[in-house]
Amino acid sequence: MADAPETFEEFRKSFSYGERSDLDFKFMKSLSDDEAAQFLAGLLAHVGDAYDHARLTDIIDYVIDWQARAYAPAPDAKRTWVYEEGPFATPAKPLADSRVALLTSSGHFVHDDDPEPFGVVGMTQQEAEERISEFLKVPPELSRVPVSFAPGELRVRHGGYDVTSAALDHNVAFPLDHLHDLQADGVIGELHDEAFSFMGAAAQMRLQKETAPEWAKMLRDAEVDVVLLVPV
Repeated sequence: MADAPETFEEFRKSFSYGERSDLDFKFMKSLSDDEAAQFLAGLLAHVGDAYDHARLTDIIDYVIDWQARAYAPAPDAKRTWVYEEGPFATPAKPLADSRVALLTSSGHFVHDDDPEPFGVVGMTQQEAEERISEFLKVPPELSRVPVSFAPGELRVRHGGYDVTSAALDHNVAFPLDHLHDLQADGVIGELHDEAFSFMGAAAQMRLQKETAPEWAKMLRDAEVDVVLLVPV
């Protein structure tokens, strides 16, 4: 007996860790069939326009807009995860006199200091994507990156997003070069000698209740005044 034809619902969901896994388009799983059809029709229209006008940014902006629409909770939806509102903290000193550290959830690490998740040596991006459900059950591991690292030493791996752009230019998600520029211009006082990164797809309750307070204490003990948080 021949296999049953694939439904459109199965097709759109297959981009989210399915047989067509594509983390740029996994948001289609959160759309209805009608919404996904509207998105794809509009995407093809923008591609057609790009033939004539070469406006790639129009395509990118269109996809980003639909990503935001897909991930935004419906007004009447029961939200399964809500962070408590965090306290607002006024910096103790002017930014130009402050020691600043970078902390991202982008999954960057120095090539010879691979965190080796689950004990796997040289885990690939594809394997990280395939094991996303396992990552979501374990606490995150913090990678330390010397701010003086040499070009080519940095690596990135993250099961929750397409790391292509972040691998080509780490400043997309790990903007350390920009912080160096701000330090040179006197906008910030000094950079802490290490930047920090972890894979944000991790056990969220442990991150909030256990891991984050430990990291905050570590940064306070290092006399860091301000932390630039870059979520991915």
